[in-house]
Amino acid sequence: MSAKNNQNSSIGFFQRYLTIWVAICMIVGVIIGQFIPAIPDFLGQFEYANISIPTAILIWVMIYPMMMKVDFQSVKNIRKNPKGLYVTWVTNWLIKPFTMYAIASFFLYVVFKNFITPDLAKGYLAGAVLLGAAPCTAMVFVWSQLTKGNPAYTVVQVATNDLIILFAFVPIVNFLLGVSDVSVPMDTLILSVVLFVVIPLAGGILTRINVIKNRGIEYFENEFLKKFDNATTIGLLLMLVLLFSFQGDVIINNPLHILLIAIPLTIQTFLIFFISYLASKTLKLSHDIAAPAGMIGASNFFELAVAVAIALFGMESPAALATVVGVLTEVPVMLYLVRIANNTKHWFPQKENK
Repeated sequence: MSAKNNQNSSIGFFQRYLTIWVAICMIVGVIIGQFIPAIPDFLGQFEYANISIPTAILIWVMIYPMMMKVDFQSVKNIRKNPKGLYVTWVTNWLIKPFTMYAIASFFLYVVFKNFITPDLAKGYLAGAVLLGAAPCTAMVFVWSQLTKGNPAYTVVQVATNDLIILFAFVPIVNFLLGVSDVSVPMDTLILSVVLFVVIPLAGGILTRINVIKNRGIEYFENEFLKKFDNATTIGLLLMLVLLFSFQGDVIINNPLHILLIAIPLTIQTFLIFFISYLASKTLKLSHDIAAPAGMIGASNFFELAVAVAIALFGMESPAALATVVGVLTEVPVMLYLVRIANNTKHWFPQKENK
């Protein structure tokens, strides 16, 4: 079976065509915003502390199923082979947010200065920063599977990243947005992390523990989780329709901006993948650890980035649009990186170093 067929059989229908669905959501949302403005006007009334309640509900629908998949008991296995985790942690938290800031700033303020006003560039940069500070916690399981990554090790990578997000996301975002001269309401930023990370994380952990305790691990993994297979994607698509209904004027007036935002995001994705992947090669890690390490850094927790952008800057903000472009570009780029990883498996030793 070809690599392409392997990919198609391993990735879900919704996830496989996510970029197409996002494009459709963009069209539907813009149409709603232009011809049925009463819908976004009505939904826009439901806010608390600058956070859209309809958006919050859809975010929970997206994130809660992800959190149930993470086995935090796996964290105790960190000592078995910490090198891959060191690569993940250093790349995701000490490199990725800052390269995202540098690359996005260079393109938005310098390369594209004749196409993007300084105010719009500032907003797009804020969205890029939010993406850069949120390493992937959900789709990385798909990318790991497509590259035959070590599933147990991938779980540890995701679990530790989720824990680090609780403490590192707010100060990193606050620092980089401050450097960008973007005003950040800290109470809203902290509330966003509580709402979109802490609460679904706690809910996912409690659900996992209770279901496994009452029905067993096999039922939980083979039956219970499958009930939520499409919830994340459906929640994301509904939220994107809502978001684009607010972004219609921006998209119609500046369609080129979608491409201009996508360019630095794509370059950043390739850069971070190869930093992690080649670092793993240098450390002589096995491919089933190196591939997920590269994928988790390259991809983003875009659900969190979109939610925080909306909470901080609003549904109609350039920052929110930039985070959504991250969703639009991620799947095709990551599938290409999957192909690169699978074609370079011979670079790595066959067995994991202890």
